[in-house]
Amino acid sequence: MIWNEFIECMDRERLVKLQSERLAVMIHRLYFNVPFYRRLFQERGIEPGDIKSVEQLKDLPFTTKQDLRDNYPFGLFAVPKSEVIRVHASSGTTGKPTVVGYTRRDIDLWSEVIARTLTAAGGGNTDVLHIAYGYGLFTGGLGIHYGAEKIGATVIPISGGNTQRQLQLMQDFGSTILACTPSYALYLAEAMSEAGMTADSFKLKVGVFGAEPWTEEMRREIENKLKIKAIDIYGLSEVIGPGVASECMQQNGLHVFEDHFIPEIIDPQTLEVLPEGQTGELVFTCITKEALPLLRYRTRDLTTLTTEKCACGRTIVRMQKCLGRSDDMLIIRGVNVFPSQIETILLEMRETKPYYLLIVDRVNNLDVLEVWVEVEGEFFSDEIKKLEGLKKKIQHNIESALGISANVKLVEPKTIERSEGKSKRVIDKRKLR
Repeated sequence: MIWNEFIECMDRERLVKLQSERLAVMIHRLYFNVPFYRRLFQERGIEPGDIKSVEQLKDLPFTTKQDLRDNYPFGLFAVPKSEVIRVHASSGTTGKPTVVGYTRRDIDLWSEVIARTLTAAGGGNTDVLHIAYGYGLFTGGLGIHYGAEKIGATVIPISGGNTQRQLQLMQDFGSTILACTPSYALYLAEAMSEAGMTADSFKLKVGVFGAEPWTEEMRREIENKLKIKAIDIYGLSEVIGPGVASECMQQNGLHVFEDHFIPEIIDPQTLEVLPEGQTGELVFTCITKEALPLLRYRTRDLTTLTTEKCACGRTIVRMQKCLGRSDDMLIIRGVNVFPSQIETILLEMRETKPYYLLIVDRVNNLDVLEVWVEVEGEFFSDEIKKLEGLKKKIQHNIESALGISANVKLVEPKTIERSEGKSKRVIDKRKLR
């Protein structure tokens, strides 16, 4: 099923024309309504009428998260506050939160792209959608909520927390779609097993999971334990929230709703635009948002793009599942390491659980990586010899795959803290000194 076939299956030439028209209007809005952007344009000698095509995007300045913080709270809004009907914000764990505003048309736009997302995942008006994303300033819960109502689904707005109650209501209400972070989906599966429940006693058929990077190995783990199809969705608060891109049932890349959000891939070092198919940092331009229409926003997420038509019939560009973030990449003794690479190694081993923690420190001017790994209960033995063997096996697999040595610490099940939101996978003590 396709929610908006006219747009999602539009031919490339026609789509680029639509993007160019919307970009020109957006640049005009930025120039006259946002002093920050007007200053950037004037420094480059750009007048609003100069920009007529998406081909000119590469010549325009970038926007970063720091720019949003520097203009906190409402300095980048392109409409009067009287037209802003809702505000969301990031957690602000590394400084001031980034604030996002929405006009009534922005909320309608958000509902539209979530309707496309849920339809791509097989959702419809007969479904019961269990939303375990957090509600509040976080965009996840309310973002999914409005789109679910738009397609006519029955919405269970349970938010995060109280896992036992989540399971009870999912079972009692006959939920068919689960929306939460992938790590929380695994936690629900674990809690389900501990409560003596089986996946067969639920009516779940699909899950829409996002808000954190996750691997193909984690996808298989979720699908096997919950007996569902696990669909990857992508979004970020600054762009709109969830609804920027989504997989379809083919699970072969995420369809970017590029009639609203134009994607580019750049080299994070040189900032040059990369050709289709090359891996780099994802950049978005919001060409239809009214309250916060960001220009070339650097997401820090690493991925690739393809315009090849999908087997589902959609022609809009697809992005591959994010490898990680350019600012989450760890450089350990000169080697680039992403948490997702460690996760892939661990999930390929039946002895370990999908919960881990990377601790990076500097000892005698040398970077040291310690990996805490939860061991499946049946393999956690009192026999030192068995545990030492497993520890060496994990160390060997990490060194073979990544080319660096790691100290592995095996811990019992439930040792590593579970999260109902985004999981914390890395503690870099080098940054604390």
